[in-house]
Amino acid sequence: VCFTLPWQCFRALCCKGPPPPRPEYDLVCIGLSGSGKTSLLSQLCSESPENIVSTTGFSIKAVPFQNAILNVKELGGADNIRKYWSRYYQGSQGVIFVLDSASSEDDLETARNELHSALQHPQLCTLPFLILANHQDKPAARSVQEV
Repeated sequence: VCFTLPWQCFRALCCKGPPPPRPEYDLVCIGLSGSGKTSLLSQLCSESPENIVSTTGFSIKAVPFQNAILNVKELGGADNIRKYWSRYYQGSQGVIFVLDSASSEDDLETARNELHSALQHPQLCTLPFLILANHQDKPAARSVQEV
């Protein structure tokens, strides 16, 4: 039972101060066009999968988790944009490389070359990499071993 003024009672019960800050990590998300980068981030942010449009240039999404926030720079994967990827690497603390596991042999080879280039880049070579073999639900999808 609260015997003080109502606002004091409410403040004592509900206003214990702001929650402690969650650590934030800056990641870069790369991969060829159509690999599923935008869909992945939309799903992680609990956004509707409808009306997803391929990223032209770049976008930034804050992906909240219980104990951390991931600030993800998603870089478009079109041929004419990939040459600019390295301009966005600075400050990254990790890399998400999204790969279309059902892509053509030529696209898979291009993705492999882009991945090797990123792995060797001075600003990324010491960072953790997540390589996501996306589109596993498609009939032409390669297994993890094949990828």
